[in-house]
Amino acid sequence: MLSAKLKKNIQFQYMKKIKINDKVRNIAIIAHVDHGKTTLVDFMLRQSGIFRENQDVSDRVMDNMDLEKERGVTISAKNCAARWKDVRINILDTPGHADFGGEVERAIKMVDGAVLLVDAAEGPLPQTRFVLQKALESGLKIIVLINKIDRKDARPKEVLNDVYELFIDLDAKDEQIDFPVIYSVGREGIAQNSINEKGKDLSILFDTIISEIPGPSYEPDEPFQMLVCDLDYSDYVGRLAVGRVFNGQVSKNDNLICIKENGAFTPLKTTKLQVYDGISIKEVASAEAGDIVILAGIEDVSIGDTICNKENPKALKRIEVDEPTISMMFTINSSPLSGTEGSVVQSRKILERLKKETLQNVAIRVEEIPGSDNFIVKGRGEFQMEILIEMMRREDFELSVGRPRVIFKQKDGKTLEPIEHLFIDCAESNIGIVMEKLSVRKGKMLNMVNHGTGRVRLEFTVPTRALIGYRSEFLTDTRGTGIMNSYVQDYEQYRGDFALRTTGSLVSDRDGKAVPYALYNLEPRGILFVSPNDPVYEGMIIGDNNRDNDLNVNPCREKKLSNMRAAGKDDNVVLTPVQPMTLERALTFIKDDELIEITPKSIRLRKTVLSATERNRHSSVKA
Repeated sequence: MLSAKLKKNIQFQYMKKIKINDKVRNIAIIAHVDHGKTTLVDFMLRQSGIFRENQDVSDRVMDNMDLEKERGVTISAKNCAARWKDVRINILDTPGHADFGGEVERAIKMVDGAVLLVDAAEGPLPQTRFVLQKALESGLKIIVLINKIDRKDARPKEVLNDVYELFIDLDAKDEQIDFPVIYSVGREGIAQNSINEKGKDLSILFDTIISEIPGPSYEPDEPFQMLVCDLDYSDYVGRLAVGRVFNGQVSKNDNLICIKENGAFTPLKTTKLQVYDGISIKEVASAEAGDIVILAGIEDVSIGDTICNKENPKALKRIEVDEPTISMMFTINSSPLSGTEGSVVQSRKILERLKKETLQNVAIRVEEIPGSDNFIVKGRGEFQMEILIEMMRREDFELSVGRPRVIFKQKDGKTLEPIEHLFIDCAESNIGIVMEKLSVRKGKMLNMVNHGTGRVRLEFTVPTRALIGYRSEFLTDTRGTGIMNSYVQDYEQYRGDFALRTTGSLVSDRDGKAVPYALYNLEPRGILFVSPNDPVYEGMIIGDNNRDNDLNVNPCREKKLSNMRAAGKDDNVVLTPVQPMTLERALTFIKDDELIEITPKSIRLRKTVLSATERNRHSSVKA
């Protein structure tokens, strides 16, 4: 046993070796979705002098993907840098949606502290808990920023108490609970130390970051070590490796090696060394410990790899992310309309694109099924899958995907399934329908809070498979006023079967084009998905049957012509307008024996087996 004096001496010697780079601060902006992270980063960049006074800058400048601008959510973590009082502040804007938790986990590896945004009215929500838990586990220093205090329904004091309770519930250390609190109005770019005072700008936030967030620590005797936390690509210099320098220094044209997951060494030589400057990047001659750098000209590198000196290689701890909970089958488009709307249809190209996604998104995993054109893609949730499919669609891919399936586990001969903690905010009049729908889906109610404002907050534990497709139904039940959020809590014993869809499908029995006369006569059978002159083929799903069985129908049937005339014989056919098929709606609708056909121009539903004869044979064999 070591004496107390010896322990203290060893600790002192160790502390002497650790140095701090006080010229740099690395922070992540973390919060629940729509609590104002990207808007805050916009004003931080503007007020730090990154942009010229007359420069035209768009709102939410960090959300540079088309899908992010359209949906109003951050999908991938982004890096930028601001300068304040001769200190460079590297800022990582992270996603707030739980499905993109892998982006948060890899971003946290690059920083020493985090600014936790909490909405002054909504308070801590499920993703607030998720991102804060990851930050606390990494030992980050936290600054709490209560945003949107100008809202009419703001309750900053109660929200602050909720934040303290959340820290305690997550077993935060004493020094982590002793966090500084700032109040802000993100859309006006102001921050203040108390609720009553009126802030002028974000200088209080910048000063707090510099004083409270520690600079990056490093050991001066250690060789160069960099952890790759992100990958990008440039048409001019090839693949870019983004990561933080943990120890040592690096210069342009240094001879380096990459330590792979299996421990193998790969020699590297960088052609460019860059750092972030605002939302752009600039080339530098060298970088030191604590810097977030971009190495160009590196081909064979993956997220989690360590890049270090050739003479003294030492691996850093790899990035670890939570296990995926959802899987989907991706395959080629094998319908008769294959290749008519997209240019990329080969299974090899689809696999290459999926593998490319795994390089940049640590939460996505791809498995090949031997002897087939099918691939199993695993991820965090259906929204993450939906974004991946939409990105491939915009890249001119044609493919087919199956229904999202939950990944089960086996333990002691029992089947375990992922259980989510579900939070619902809805009007009092909607409590009955919400509780009824969730009880059918094996949900268990935990808590109900009524603030006396006409709205209530409900908490449930519910299987992940029960929430697949429930969001759109929930919005319909609450007339668009309900708010639903959840996070994966744990794996529990399988809660039993339940029916997700009680209707069948209207299936076309032949190839051709939909005819108004035929569609008019099919409308009493159910809700149609096709319009006149839309191409159809055998096995294509053209509508939702009112009954629980599938029905083969003829959407190409034309009116029989004759010489006889009668009153009303030539009346115009008036059809009910067809609601456009969206990817979210399609994922909600399909059953296990159905696929979604995705092309750059269309989203169609189809049976896995197109031939009606083959489907009948399969059903008779099962019976």
